[in-house]
Amino acid sequence: MDATPHDPTPDAPPRDDAPRPLRRDLVATLVVTALVVVAADQSSKEWALRTLAPGAAPTSVIDGWLQLRLVFNPGAAFNMATGTTWIFTVIATFVAILILRVSRRLGSRGWALALGLLLGGAVGNLVDRLTRAPGFARGHVVDFIEYTKFPFMDFPVFNVADSCIVTAACLIALLGFRGIALDGTREPRPGTDPADA
Repeated sequence: MDATPHDPTPDAPPRDDAPRPLRRDLVATLVVTALVVVAADQSSKEWALRTLAPGAAPTSVIDGWLQLRLVFNPGAAFNMATGTTWIFTVIATFVAILILRVSRRLGSRGWALALGLLLGGAVGNLVDRLTRAPGFARGHVVDFIEYTKFPFMDFPVFNVADSCIVTAACLIALLGFRGIALDGTREPRPGTDPADA
């Protein structure tokens, strides 16, 4: 006869809502990506200001497809909603703070890269709004890259920060389509068995 006492209490199942440990490598990926984007954006804008003149004839890069033309954008990315610069200054500041707050929940390298691109793009244009004419929080963003034969639309002039914001949005959409959550867990797609996820 087995004399070992039997514990009737079953083992507690693991808690799915337990806080995950901070992935410092993923936070570092986010921060380094953002810093690289800001550096590339600001250095390219300074180059454009030194090399291109407002109102001058565009400089062709790929004949008939891509050119450089210096413009100063008082609106949002891709020259939208001009005349409301201060609103986008507030929005960019809020987005930057929000990204830094949610970075503590990161569990996916894809999300770290996407949020780093988004943060870098937001901060890159925010620097312009805070430091350039006509004044603090009302500064115009430097744009200088222009597609001349983009399909289906007259593509507006943009900059490195804008392109990183769009890349981040596409990557976030892809992560969402694949069911990858911010913390790295994979959500089952509709119509699939959660046990197979």
